[in-house]
Amino acid sequence: MDRQELVKYYQKLDRAFFIDNENKAWASLDEALPIGYGQTISQPSLVLAMTATLDPEPASRVLEIGTGSGYQTALLSRFSGEVYTVERIAALSLSARERLEQLGFSNIVFQVGDGSLGWSEFAPYDRIMVTAAAGHVPVELVDQLGPGGRMIIPVGPPGCQDLLLITKDQAGAIQKQAIEKVVFVELKGRYGWSAPGPENSGK
Repeated sequence: MDRQELVKYYQKLDRAFFIDNENKAWASLDEALPIGYGQTISQPSLVLAMTATLDPEPASRVLEIGTGSGYQTALLSRFSGEVYTVERIAALSLSARERLEQLGFSNIVFQVGDGSLGWSEFAPYDRIMVTAAAGHVPVELVDQLGPGGRMIIPVGPPGCQDLLLITKDQAGAIQKQAIEKVVFVELKGRYGWSAPGPENSGK
């Protein structure tokens, strides 16, 4: 990824375009804002940092879990070959799709469903971006990450999670690195905070 081009596009991307409620007036603030349905649009600096760490390439096939407003999707789509984005709330998926089509993106495929299970139909993926917090790392997402792939996912309890960079080498070996502490809404479904799992956060 060309980091300078990423920053330039990030600076010109109007976050207010992705907010439909009264919080549009606060779009320029570097903080998370509610977008309805108990969901938020992340603070711009974090969206930029997560995209840079994911490091998509022009030919990358990217899976995004949590379409939300489509703000993160726009950055991924601008610097990737294909983006497959999953959102569990149909109304958010529809409005995000309309926004992104207005911006001229044609390399995005949308699905409404349980993103914690990934989207096996189009796997493997070169990059996976998860924008909601899991109680533990979803096995399905790791399985759908291709050799040489990178995944960003917040993992941990409510109120504070580790933002993990998970990489898979060409032999299939997995490495995990904690990038920073973050706070995200819950990844609903099998890997939510209340769901038991075989893996503890950060390990």
